[in-house]
This record gives sequence, structure tokens and C-alpha cells, in this order.
Amino acid sequence: MNKILPLLMSVLTLSAAGTKPTQPQMVALPSKEPLVSVRIVFLTGSADDPAGKEGLAALTAAMLSEGGSKNRTYKQIVDTFYPMASGLNSYVDKEMTTFTGTTHVDNLEKWYAVIREMLLEPGWRADDLTRLRDHQINFLRTSLRGNNDEELGKEVLYNRIYEGHPYGHHNSGTVSALNSITLTDLQEFYKKKYTRGRVIIGIGGGYPDSFRAQIEKDFARLGAGGPAERKLAQPKAPDGIRVTMIEKPTRSIAYSFGFPIDVKRGHPDYPALLVAQSYLGQHRNSGGQLYNRIREARGINYGDYAYIEYFPRGMFQFEPDPNLARSQQIFQVWIRPVEPPTAQFTLRLAFWEMQKFVNEGLSEEAFQRSRSFLSKYVNLLMKTKTAELGYTIDSRFYDIPEYATYLKTALAKLTREDVNKAIKRHLRADRLDLVIVGQGMEAFKQELVSNKPSPMTYNSPKPEQILEEDKKVQALNLGLKPESMTVIPVEKVFE
Repeated sequence: MNKILPLLMSVLTLSAAGTKPTQPQMVALPSKEPLVSVRIVFLTGSADDPAGKEGLAALTAAMLSEGGSKNRTYKQIVDTFYPMASGLNSYVDKEMTTFTGTTHVDNLEKWYAVIREMLLEPGWRADDLTRLRDHQINFLRTSLRGNNDEELGKEVLYNRIYEGHPYGHHNSGTVSALNSITLTDLQEFYKKKYTRGRVIIGIGGGYPDSFRAQIEKDFARLGAGGPAERKLAQPKAPDGIRVTMIEKPTRSIAYSFGFPIDVKRGHPDYPALLVAQSYLGQHRNSGGQLYNRIREARGINYGDYAYIEYFPRGMFQFEPDPNLARSQQIFQVWIRPVEPPTAQFTLRLAFWEMQKFVNEGLSEEAFQRSRSFLSKYVNLLMKTKTAELGYTIDSRFYDIPEYATYLKTALAKLTREDVNKAIKRHLRADRLDLVIVGQGMEAFKQELVSNKPSPMTYNSPKPEQILEEDKKVQALNLGLKPESMTVIPVEKVFE
């Protein structure tokens, strides 16, 4: 009895302390197809970057997916993957780090043996760190800052809205912080954040029954611990329109504007706002209201789209990636490219359409068309097994049913009045951040502040209705104040 009592007390103490090991969550979508998709999501991301180490989460993920394992160099890994026409990819967002790969079932055992090593037995080589850090810095300075005005404006907008917030830096970090990251930083981050309580493992396709048990057993080797409950303060919107102007030598001007919203998947107004966003400007779709009024009716620019969820890499794809789930989202409008002579008018026109949208909402015909489109569009999001796995994992994050079922059920019950009320509750054309990317920003700032009319001229005749509307648009007062406008050289962005 004397020996049993201390043992019993020890067990009770461990239980009370909450140290019972958690197991990896599993999502299994078996099928008869010969390909096997694996999607491994850790509930950690750039929001977990320590101050002064921004980019640590992204660099850790890169070391796992693009570095060597304990027993193999990265070159050996690439050489092994090459004849299988497969590999392991990764990307990092604020609250999720995702590793994905697909292989033929005949290669599954050999392929999985390699990725198991990569994720569970990293090599932590100094030469990998140097190579991948340089790659991350070059991405910020060259790919994003120098060559991609579309993504540049969107990412600066997020940084501005979430300034001082865990979301308030690019997922890849900043140049100065990346240069301070050491192998010890990476190892500590991996130890603390890559735990079995933080991982969700998705497998789909024609895998053998033994594969699920094997991968679940392997990842149970990760350290104990689950994600801490996040307490993210809601960012405060500015009193008026706050403008950040990025001075960059470019022939066109790009606009991104938006503000925080308290709507995410699972919120009662999410389906309604999704319909509203689709009507206003579905990504890469020519049927949106902004696209019709700015490009089709007036021939001003190329693209005019709206978003209620984070949508990176938009210039390369039509549908968003899964596993970008966030506790907080923003509403955003993107307008580009705009020629400098028409830039002020185009900005006024965008805000004119936005205000009209908030005031009037959708007609019954527009509501029916947008709702019908989304009911079909959601099927495109699940067109691959790996995407289906991703959306299933996201649904766990948001604590909602399977996404297609969740959305179609909600859309079937939705009315035009529901959508227009949600627009009134959550959207606006004031108290927001505006990011402008272009050349000659100091002069353009003075032009905007002057509030002088900006008449529009066309190379071909336009309907009288358009010309009459232009007279109102050209005189629209945006209320921009010089003290709320900042010009930043592009060389300082993400530094």
C-alpha cells in the first residue's frame, strides 16, 4: 500500500497538470485513384514569430522542406525524388504552416521514408540556412518588392492594417530580422511549435490501410503540447482614409484598400459577405461590378477585384489555396494597373462604386446570379484530392462542417435582404487604409490633397450615361488629409 499510494498520487498529479500526451489529428479521404496526397498542417505560423525574429516560422518550414535531413543532404533528397516526379512543398501563413506532396502509390513507401526524415529528423545544416535565408531575402527584395506590384500593394496593406499586431509583418519576415536568425533559433522554434498537439495530418487517394497507422505512429514522436489559445486584439480602423504611398519606378499605379472585418468562416454573415464580394469583384472574373464599371464600361485598366479572405499569389492562379485559415480577416479591394493620367479619376471611381454598393446593395437579379455562381464555384475549389484535404482541415480550424456542404446549405437559405443587411453591417467606403504603388508619389500626394476635379477623357465615344456619371465622379471629395498620407521609398519596405 505504501508503494502504491505515491504512484497513484504521481498519476493524479500528471493528469491534473494537463500533461497527458495529445495525439496528431487525422483527416483521411481514401479513394481508388492511384495517386496518394499528403497534407501536413501545423497550427503555427508567422504570428508566432518572436519580436526581432520576423521570418522565423517561414525559415523553419523552408529548412524542413528545402533542406537536408539528419541522414541525407538536400541534393541527395532531390536526387531521390527526381525519378518519382514528386517532392515536398511548404508554405507559411499567420496561423498555419503547410507541407504538401503527392506521389504514385507504387512510390509511396520510398517517398514517405524521405519526407518522414525531412519533417521528423531535420539536418539543421549551416549551409542550408545560408542558402535558404538568402533565398527568402531575395524574395522580399527582388520578387515581391521589385517585380510584383500586385502582391506588393496587398501585402503592404496587411502590414499597415495590422501594425503592432502579430499579423503585422510579411510571412517571409523582414530582411534585418532574417539576418539575425541562427540555427539555434530554428531548432528552438521547431521544438516548441512542431508538436503532435499542433499537427493535423491529411491523407487522400489510393493509399494502403497500413499507411494511416504508420504516419500517425511516426508523428506521435513529436513533442507533447498543443496550440495555446490565441488572444488577438482586433486592429483599430483609422478615423478617415489613411494613405500609404510606395514610391517605385513603375509605369502604372496600383491601388489596394481595405479594413478589418470580424467575419470569418462560421460567422452567421460569412455566406452573405461571400455573395457580396463575388458580386463586387470575384477574383479573375469578368462579371464583377467593379470590373464592369472600371474596365468594361470605361476601358481604364486590367483588374478590379474584392476579397474577404487572404488571397496571396493571385497573379498566378484563379482559385485560392487552402490552409490559409486565420482568426481575423480584412475586406480588401484591388485595382491595377492604372495609367498615371487617369489615376486620380480611377481612385474616385472605385470609391464611388464602393459607396454606391454599400448604400444600395444588390438587386434581386444580381443576388440570384451571384449566389448561383458560388454554389457551383465551390466545387472547383475541391477539384483535386489535396485541395479537398486542405479545405477539410480548414473546416476543423473554423469548427464548421465540410466546406462545400456548409456553404451550399447556407446559400440555399440566404436571401437578398440577408446580403444587403450584412453589407450595411460590415462594409464601408470610409475609415480604411489605402495603399498606392507608383512613381512620383510626392506630386501625386499633392494632386490628391488638392481635391481638384479630375475629368476623364476617352479615345472612343462612350454612352451618355457614362459621361453624365463621370461628371459626378470627377468631383467626388475623398477627404484625404496630408497628415494621414505617408510616402515610403520601396527600398525600405520589408527591410
